[in-house]
Amino acid sequence: MDFTPSPRSLALRAQIERFMADLVLPSMAEWHRWSDAGVFPLDLVLDLQARAREQGLWNLCLPKLADDEPGTRLSTTDYAPLAEAMGRVPWAAELFNCNAPDSGNMELLQMFASPMQRERWLMPLLRGEMRSCFAMSEPDVASSDPTQLETRITRDGDHYVINGRKWFITGAAHPNCRVALVMGHSASPSDEEGADHHHSHSIVLVPMDSPGLAIERNIPVMDHQALDGHCELVFRNVRVPVDHLLGEEGAGFAMAQARLGPGRVHHAMRSIGQCELALELMCERALERRTFGQRVGDFANVQDWIAESRLEIDQARLLVLHAAWKMDTLGNAAARVDASAIKLVTSRLQTRVLDRAMQVFGAMGLTPDTPLARLWAWGRALRLLDGPDEVHLRTVARAELSGAKKRRGANAAHLRRWMPAPT
Repeated sequence: MDFTPSPRSLALRAQIERFMADLVLPSMAEWHRWSDAGVFPLDLVLDLQARAREQGLWNLCLPKLADDEPGTRLSTTDYAPLAEAMGRVPWAAELFNCNAPDSGNMELLQMFASPMQRERWLMPLLRGEMRSCFAMSEPDVASSDPTQLETRITRDGDHYVINGRKWFITGAAHPNCRVALVMGHSASPSDEEGADHHHSHSIVLVPMDSPGLAIERNIPVMDHQALDGHCELVFRNVRVPVDHLLGEEGAGFAMAQARLGPGRVHHAMRSIGQCELALELMCERALERRTFGQRVGDFANVQDWIAESRLEIDQARLLVLHAAWKMDTLGNAAARVDASAIKLVTSRLQTRVLDRAMQVFGAMGLTPDTPLARLWAWGRALRLLDGPDEVHLRTVARAELSGAKKRRGANAAHLRRWMPAPT
């Protein structure tokens, strides 16, 4: 297998890097002026989105674009280096219509939307005219096990009625968020005893202005409140027509799993881009800062941090590219364990590399004068978001044990026997 980016991927990455240097980085001051005031800079984002689309840098993360869908069709492997370049500025992915959770939601709609749903929600999302959110996690259950979800989706004639509470719903506070993909328990009470809990949940499309749907709060993460939101939503007898059901009733669990694989590659490569930025800043600071008559970079422990960061970033990148290659060649289902592995590895990597960079910067690394503290906080959050570390470790361990069961006894010849031979 060869992970060398294709000529097309290399050309697009160079184009994105120019876009970031010429348009995004000069806009950082304006972004922070609005951000510090708690206001999402929608006009700035829309202007940069228009420029990105003019340059053909649009919907790069969607490998299955149809002829009537706007964007640049790329494999997961070809898109991965582009996600790394975008990740250096946390809000940049939206400029190319490649941001979570919209990227995963668009893939779901591509796979399962009805013609009506496609025209009402998918096409506007693909054109960047609206945003969306994916409402799965709940405060009262362990959302790493979606079979426990308590939000109820109940059929009532020609409508579904939704009651429940969701939280940490990314993007729900975005000023252009128009629809929530809501996952909830849809089995009737008479079906629940002995039910297959992997087929008891459904996903419905709920317009954000539906009566009974309220954004209770935008929850700060690591004491930082995201402008587009990690929100708590409450559904009180929210009614939507039955044609708002996505796919089939009871297929919610399978659909939620279908959107995870490529999205984890996107997250992982953006994290690697942020780690690369942190390593560059760490090295520059180590060369510039002096203490006890020496440059900080002359101290052995700092050199160790730099070397370890370089090795770990390169190792993680190869692991992610392998997962992307596997998705492209064997399908997302075949890369299920790989998707867990890269999510686990890159979120841990981010906190390690960012911690080292902050240490080299000293107190300045804790302030908003550098991006380090914010990026460290996001890396720490990623160790819980999209499944905690422990769940992904369990997935990898179960796969190893399953393989061991199949080859049990194959390694007996490698074990030395100390019992004396019979006389």
